[in-house]
Amino acid sequence: MKKSLAIWLSASRPKTLPLALVSILTGSALAFSSGYFSWSIALLALLTATFLQILSNLANDYGDAVKGTDNAKRLGPMRALQSGAVNLAAMRNAIIINIILTLLAGLALIFYALDSLENMLVFMLLGLFAITAAIAYTVGNRPYGYVGLGDLSVFIFFGLLGVLGSSFLQTGTLDFSLILPSIGCGLMAVAVLNVNNMRDIENDAECGKHTVAVRLGQEKAKKYHFILLAGAIVAFTSYLLSQDKPLWISLPFLLSLIVVIQHGRAVWQTSQPAQIAPMLPVIVKCSLITNLLFVGVVIAQNI
Repeated sequence: MKKSLAIWLSASRPKTLPLALVSILTGSALAFSSGYFSWSIALLALLTATFLQILSNLANDYGDAVKGTDNAKRLGPMRALQSGAVNLAAMRNAIIINIILTLLAGLALIFYALDSLENMLVFMLLGLFAITAAIAYTVGNRPYGYVGLGDLSVFIFFGLLGVLGSSFLQTGTLDFSLILPSIGCGLMAVAVLNVNNMRDIENDAECGKHTVAVRLGQEKAKKYHFILLAGAIVAFTSYLLSQDKPLWISLPFLLSLIVVIQHGRAVWQTSQPAQIAPMLPVIVKCSLITNLLFVGVVIAQNI
């Protein structure tokens, strides 16, 4: 029992979960700044995002295993199907269970947070879109992750929809001034995916998985990574400076520059995909630190 639990815990890839959670935290902090924060809605949104991220991870495990992308040449950690710890039938069942859990959490969130039938229907459609996107990334005859659309999907779901959606659920209004932090959050999430894709660039190319990194090549993918990091910092900073608050309150956010610059320099100095592999947990930490510093400043501005 303990061994089975450990296998599924590993298959859910808990180290990736912060990517889903930071967009909800960011949107909730922005809702707090408007005076409409709700613990219940925030927690339900975090639960829904967690199930959705786990669903995406399991579906990616399944899709890449079926297509042969997860093989001995892959530089990333051994996945559940690749290692033989889980078979295809068990993984399909796990995906179905996670779809059900995601739907239940999402519906609870929608019915608790919203009172307009129109808004409920819109969020139901967005939820179905998110579930479909989580699965179709690597599963099916034409998975969009294999044609280089993964970056766009991550930007939309971990940036725009994650931040704007969680804020709307608490405030009841769509505030377009939140586009900047939504962009910042999304770009940091794409940077995480880009490191993952640069690590596997050679194997992905051989297996026909044409990610953005594969299409750009290693050197241009590093420049793209720098643009993602810089764009995220600029977006977050621009939003903070646009607020009518004392400048000194925003200064702690500049601490994010330390970890981002260190990481960016390390990526720039690499010459082989194998050198990128240890940097995946680093960029996850960069994303988490950057978003949490932004959240902290937003809260401090409104206390």
